[in-house]
Amino acid sequence: MITSDNSKSRSLLLMVAGAKGAVASTVAVAAAVLRKEPEAILPSLTTGHSFPYIGPPQAIYMTGWDNQPTELSGCVKAHGVLPENLWEPYRSDLDATTIFEAPLLDLDLSGQIGHLIKDIRTLKQQYPNSLPVLINLLPAGVQVDLERFESVAALCSEIAPRVFPDLAYALAAIFSKIPVVNFTPNQLEVSAIVREAVKQNVPISGCDGKTGQTYLKVVLASALKARKLNVDGWYSLNLLGNSDGKNLMDPRRAAEKLANKTELLDEILGYPVGKRYGEPCHKVHIDYYPPRGDAKEAWDVIDFQGMFGLPMSIRLNLQGRDSILAAPLILDLARWMAVLQMSGRCGPIPELGFYFKKPAGTNPPLSFEDQIYCLRKLEKECDQKCRKLRSEP
Repeated sequence: MITSDNSKSRSLLLMVAGAKGAVASTVAVAAAVLRKEPEAILPSLTTGHSFPYIGPPQAIYMTGWDNQPTELSGCVKAHGVLPENLWEPYRSDLDATTIFEAPLLDLDLSGQIGHLIKDIRTLKQQYPNSLPVLINLLPAGVQVDLERFESVAALCSEIAPRVFPDLAYALAAIFSKIPVVNFTPNQLEVSAIVREAVKQNVPISGCDGKTGQTYLKVVLASALKARKLNVDGWYSLNLLGNSDGKNLMDPRRAAEKLANKTELLDEILGYPVGKRYGEPCHKVHIDYYPPRGDAKEAWDVIDFQGMFGLPMSIRLNLQGRDSILAAPLILDLARWMAVLQMSGRCGPIPELGFYFKKPAGTNPPLSFEDQIYCLRKLEKECDQKCRKLRSEP
């Protein structure tokens, strides 16, 4: 029987693609604070009191890749997400973070994967007792049809990294047997990559983190459906002033995110919103508005009908902080992926639909109550498997 518990000496290692962006740099600060003042961060984590066998939740470190030359502390300051008094005491921790330059663009996909695998080996040596997880936080890209490729070899021969840089990171992680969290709307969870993840016994989760407006949309749509109140129309506007908002002004880059935000409503309700008008009445718009910065504002107008078809409406105004909403979810997902790998899960994890707009995998839970139920059930299953593994001779 195992008599010693080395879980206390374990740490979780976040390998972040896009490590100096607004969300990633906020994650870096949260991880640094968590190690020294866990009570400041733990209440914001959904997994704060779960999974003791992967080590204490405060033992989290961030590394990654980014071509921004500014030191990490300088990026935190430039993004303006956090007041200086919150991150300044951790400046030395932030600037000691290992962040590699992204692979050169003149490399083909296979070359970039090889480059990243070498970096991953270095990080594993630097953190020898860690549980590594890749976090994809790269900007939204243009839609690329990857389902037409039957194998990873075909992907590598035809897709240029310049078109879809996320692929190199995801495949390098999978080949290194490291779980993948795809927090972006860029769809990595296609058949060829899923098959490779299963072959390598690697769990993957995604896509498109569900942080603010869409999270509340799922909650409200589930509540309206439960009360048999018919949704007649839903208008959503997002005002976003950070680099993500600017990037999404390119219609080609916004297409996947808008589709993810739009499609889930019909899926939850079980009918197309606007059916009686003969056209979709779920409208979603994203506008880049620099004065907002990272403090995203989201407006929703919800028209619904009660008995006798009499109309009613809801007005919702969310004044959120994009990176502050996203960062704790990323920490939670990293812990989930380490546990799922330990418990033997591989491929897409649809039960993590609570965290994503477009959860990967077969039959993901759609309504809010089903997502909570599946999450609790998954935690119980992981607990049973991991505790059994620890007790085996």
